[in-house]
Amino acid sequence: MTKTEWQSIAKLLLTSRLMDIIEETELAPKGKVLYQFSAKGHELAQIILSHYLNQGKDAATVYYRSRPFVLGAGMTVEEGFAGPLAKSGSRNGGRDIGVVHNLVPRKGVTVLPASGDVGAQYTPAVGWAQAIVYRASVMGEKEWEGACAVALGGDASCATNGFWSALTIATTSNFPMIFFIEDNNYGISVPGHFQTPGANIAANLSNFDNLLVLDGDGSDPESAETLIRQAVKHVRARTSPVLLRLTVPRICGHSGADNQSYKTAETLEAERERDPLTRLQSYLIKRKIYTRSAWQELEQEVEREVRTELEKALAQSEPPTDTIMKYAFSEKNEPQNVGGMAAESVSVASGNDNENTGKRMNLIAGVNVTLAHELSINNRIVVFGEDVGVKGGVHGATIGLQSEFGFDRVFDTSLSEEGIIGRAIGMAYAGLVPVPEIQFRKYLDPAMEQINDCGTIRWRTNNQFAAPMIVRIPIGHSKRTGDPWHSVSGEAIFTHTIGWCVAIPSNVADAAGLLRTALRGNDPTFFLEHRNILDTSVSRGNYPSYSHEIPFGVANVIQEGNRLTVVTWGEMVYRVLEAAKESGESIEIIDLRTVSPWDKETVLNSVRKTNRCIIAHEDTITGGFGAEIAATLTQEAFNFLDAPICRIATPDIPIPYNLRQMDVVVPTVSHIKSKIQEVLGY
Repeated sequence: MTKTEWQSIAKLLLTSRLMDIIEETELAPKGKVLYQFSAKGHELAQIILSHYLNQGKDAATVYYRSRPFVLGAGMTVEEGFAGPLAKSGSRNGGRDIGVVHNLVPRKGVTVLPASGDVGAQYTPAVGWAQAIVYRASVMGEKEWEGACAVALGGDASCATNGFWSALTIATTSNFPMIFFIEDNNYGISVPGHFQTPGANIAANLSNFDNLLVLDGDGSDPESAETLIRQAVKHVRARTSPVLLRLTVPRICGHSGADNQSYKTAETLEAERERDPLTRLQSYLIKRKIYTRSAWQELEQEVEREVRTELEKALAQSEPPTDTIMKYAFSEKNEPQNVGGMAAESVSVASGNDNENTGKRMNLIAGVNVTLAHELSINNRIVVFGEDVGVKGGVHGATIGLQSEFGFDRVFDTSLSEEGIIGRAIGMAYAGLVPVPEIQFRKYLDPAMEQINDCGTIRWRTNNQFAAPMIVRIPIGHSKRTGDPWHSVSGEAIFTHTIGWCVAIPSNVADAAGLLRTALRGNDPTFFLEHRNILDTSVSRGNYPSYSHEIPFGVANVIQEGNRLTVVTWGEMVYRVLEAAKESGESIEIIDLRTVSPWDKETVLNSVRKTNRCIIAHEDTITGGFGAEIAATLTQEAFNFLDAPICRIATPDIPIPYNLRQMDVVVPTVSHIKSKIQEVLGY
């Protein structure tokens, strides 16, 4: 580094340190900062790293102790104070705690939205790294060449599944990623040897294939700068991913509420002796970059500037309350700054119909045809998951797609749902349209942390970032059998997951129309395909035009009637149709098609006409989505009801393997028919 560059490093370190001291000693005791995390001891390595991430398409995922890095990436001091103060000028508009950072690119690096979950930063970073390679090689965009992704994390985060999943993805595919581990030997109060055998992740990974492992002292200026420069240069050349472990002292508690009583006096003193601020001062004076008096002048300059920026932050208004409901989902004509196609003003035209238009096919074939067509007209779409490549998916939805569109666009993944969804978030940030497949609903469970984070990205960054994706999942029992592991429906959990759309088609035309809408949309979406109708005759139909799109939140009245309304979705549609036919009554049947959003007006208008309602679904009854519909009808159509609302659903047990037992659990046609007669006879 040049003299000027070291001077910039010094000023930023002094700035960060003073901000922490002011928060700890002034703002937090007065109750102005409610949630305070210091970075004291971690600053030097982070700031040096920010200096080297300047390619323009570089990205970094950060964690709660990463403010020095974000300052180096271009966040202003005023913004840095405004976050913990929860002021209107904070990076998230007061919606999230001030240590959960995000930053649109200002100095050559994008700071991807942080998560409050430990270890959740790794797989989104590797997703961005994969997108770098994709946009440079597949899309031919030269500005992405030589970019890299970095995940900053503490040593304790190396015990999480996100870390190991990202490490597997990066090394098996040689993506340009740095695992930047700041090892302070503590996870709150738990020493490092409880997190990593021997308390040194670098030593443990020294023989890991296709990984450059670097290890050094992050509080030593010369060593830290040399190792960081080496790591960045190495990944920019795509030689291999890098794990860079830098030991640093944590000269503070885990948070403002932590008094570090678990550390001995000797440990505390040893950490203070390793303070990177005093070591940087000595190093720069030794190199004659500063004299002692010049350093004192710099300290005074920083004091004046930081105090000025603090006053600006304190003077900011409180965040508005009238807009707090916005950005759970995308808003029309308000695209996010980073993520998805909307951020880059990309739109997709349908293209011409071909021999598939009007052809009769099963629902799963319709999904395959729709994916193939959208892949052909939109080179941002990538389809991936376990067994989706050569095998074509365990249900056949991706048959032939890899041979037609190549391994870069349709590819298999390691067996990690956390990795599948986490990398999809990073790819979406980078402007791609990820379409991950999860083989069965139950298998998604390890990824729920990433799912929850993804849904709230837009809201908690105040529409700065979003990660639109389409997660395809087969759900429910099959035509052959059920069981507790492969037959879960569980859509109610998704409707309760903030920020996600949920589509559940019941026929080939709806599958094509809803999937096409999702692929061209601007929100993360679950696309749920019921296994019992994937390749059975009931869902078969004529494939629609390639311009066929179905708006979310618009139900389909598949049968009109005047005596009773039945609201349903997915495979249950066909059981309801059969039961209604056998009853001989005038029954209106509504297929919701999407349950988030759901078509409340169509349901209300129907019940106001028929005065009776049954809600039928396969998901378990307690807390099932039918309860939400019933509550809405009770509140908004109570005076129109001539009978109690009836819910038909699976009882609160798993789907059994034995077929006779399954017919007792999953509502049958005869059971639905008896409930129809019961409600009509009330």
